[in-house]
Amino acid sequence: MIKATIAKLFKRQKKRQRSYDASAVGRLFQDWATSNKTADEELRVSLNRIRARARELTRNNDYAKKYMEMVKTNVVGSKGIVMQSKAKSPDGSFDALDNQLMEDRWKEWGKRESCTVTGNLTWVDVQRLVVESVARDGEILIRKVESADNPFGFSLELIEADHLQEDLNKDLQNGNRIRMSVEINKWRRPVNYWLLDRHPGESITPLAGRKYQVVPASEIIHLYRQERPSQARGVSWMVTAMTRLHQIGEYEEAELISSRASACKMGFFKPDAGGAEGYLGDDIDSLGNTVSEASPGAMELLPPGMDFQSFDPTHPAGNFAPFMKTSLRGIASGLNVAYNSLASDLEGVNFSSIRSGVLEERQNWRVIQNWMVEHFCQPVYSEWLKMAVLRGALGTIPPRKVFKFENPKWQPRGWEWVDPVKDANANGVELGLGLKTRADILSEKGMDIEEVFNQLKAEEQLAEQIGISIGSNANDQEAVNNDTE
Repeated sequence: MIKATIAKLFKRQKKRQRSYDASAVGRLFQDWATSNKTADEELRVSLNRIRARARELTRNNDYAKKYMEMVKTNVVGSKGIVMQSKAKSPDGSFDALDNQLMEDRWKEWGKRESCTVTGNLTWVDVQRLVVESVARDGEILIRKVESADNPFGFSLELIEADHLQEDLNKDLQNGNRIRMSVEINKWRRPVNYWLLDRHPGESITPLAGRKYQVVPASEIIHLYRQERPSQARGVSWMVTAMTRLHQIGEYEEAELISSRASACKMGFFKPDAGGAEGYLGDDIDSLGNTVSEASPGAMELLPPGMDFQSFDPTHPAGNFAPFMKTSLRGIASGLNVAYNSLASDLEGVNFSSIRSGVLEERQNWRVIQNWMVEHFCQPVYSEWLKMAVLRGALGTIPPRKVFKFENPKWQPRGWEWVDPVKDANANGVELGLGLKTRADILSEKGMDIEEVFNQLKAEEQLAEQIGISIGSNANDQEAVNNDTE
């Protein structure tokens, strides 16, 4: 008997070692729903509702609204992701004149009169709207319009993801397939986009009369962050946090209403043994019920035959603050941001903890910035450059020299540190050891070394012209070091 029991335990242990705990079945895992559907199939049944709920949250939920502002502020900033031309002359030196001319022409196109077909958005506005749309809706379509009425012959049309219908799915006779309005070939490469000619949310547009416009994929930048190889559409960045965002919004509202009610007198009138027939209270509601209005500081005399039974709840509950903090920490993790930033809560924060959180968060923003450059900024610039050459809109730059301007540097926004003095000293040490360059330090701050050096030179010339001394960089650094000792 003992040997049989030991044998069973050994057999069970061997079986357990051959499997994963995450694949276990039983009563503890009955509610763990699983699916091995394709990415497109999972998105097809959920995408429209997720997008609608994400938009509702950003309209009415404070924390969702804050996240959208964080995305725009940290990815784009006030000046946007700036194009910096770094073309070189045959001798290896920077072609300063042509670089400046190219940047000036790019800035000219970036004005609202030329940048979009609607004529109401600048290049910086477009960047903000694009990254916000992708974060909220999961995706956005940018159409490259080459017949635009501007000197460069090029503009952008921003198209919401709603124009791609999730229920348009079919196999075509040429071997291509349409998956959620995206036509793909056998390699799953987008070939055409089947766009609704009108937004489906227009009340004047009946669904039965939908008309599609087939646009070649070469004219479309379909911007979304791909999480699976088979994924043809994008999903909101807030998707894992949306349930909690909605629930804590409802919970906050309930606590607020309960707290307001608790601050007023509240209770129930009930007849005593003698009865109180005929008492109607302060008013009668729409259903014919007797009601007595509660108001702060009010004291009333009960009518004869009536007794008062108080109702005195305590709100907000004592665990309200810690519960909200715990919930918001989970939401912040789902959004990949620091809790202190999302909740605007600096209570109990020290220098080390906030610096650690800020550094991790900024790494995420840099990832998104690089993604924006590679998937949006550079493709737009490449198309603009081609059309500007064809239109002869580059001034004195001849077409034979254009190739050296094809890959500019893109400078996203940078950030200041919590303790700028300590950071400056650290940069000074790394600069002295050859671990950093001045260009690296300025780039982290979102600045261009050429612009900084030109400005420094201009300041020195102006100071010399006026007859004042502004000191040297070495003297300034020595003064900083003395102040920190």
